Amino acid sequence: MRFDVPVVPDRDTAREWLSSELQGSEYAERESLLTRLINWALDWLNNIEWPDTSMSGPQLGTVIAVIAVVVLVIAWLVAGPVRLGRERAGSAEVLDADDARTAAQMRRAADAAAASGEWRTAAVERFRAVVRSLEERVIIEPRPGRTAQEAAADAGERLPAQAAGLRSGADLFDGVEYGDRVATAEDDAALRALDAEVNAARPEVAA
Repeated sequence: MRFDVPVVPDRDTAREWLSSELQGSEYAERESLLTRLINWALDWLNNIEWPDTSMSGPQLGTVIAVIAVVVLVIAWLVAGPVRLGRERAGSAEVLDADDARTAAQMRRAADAAAASGEWRTAAVERFRAVVRSLEERVIIEPRPGRTAQEAAADAGERLPAQAAGLRSGADLFDGVEYGDRVATAEDDAALRALDAEVNAARPEVAA
């Protein structure tokens, strides 16, 4: 939006400026709530009583700029939680429904990836091995569609001493597999230690 225009913008010009600002913003995503907000702002801008032409161009430009900033701040507040919710929803199933590999096979896949420096694959396969091992030992029941967080929570009830480590492992898995986290050798080592600790742990008997 320009503030050095030499003329006083009329209602249509001001509406065009704000519409361009909103639609070109990084916050103009296609979520329904944000779309309603933008449409409301444009309709409100179209229907308000504009000041007479005695207001100077810079003054009116400042008023429009303030309106745009307020709407964009609200848009950010709306879009931020929406994006966050979408990222959290990215915690999809930890084990593919058609993945019939054993925990030992997943560990070998993780070892091979680690040997090649493919830390993302190593981390993902390592945590999957942890979950598969929990299923094989009947600490948790196999359940299609279970997320990493759900697996950690279910296993943590039977292995309370490992609950915190399982949650950390689930966070790492989600961040690497569905987020922007970059896996490292240290992450693989942490999951390797978690795998060993979980395998050595004895589950508590449910009351």
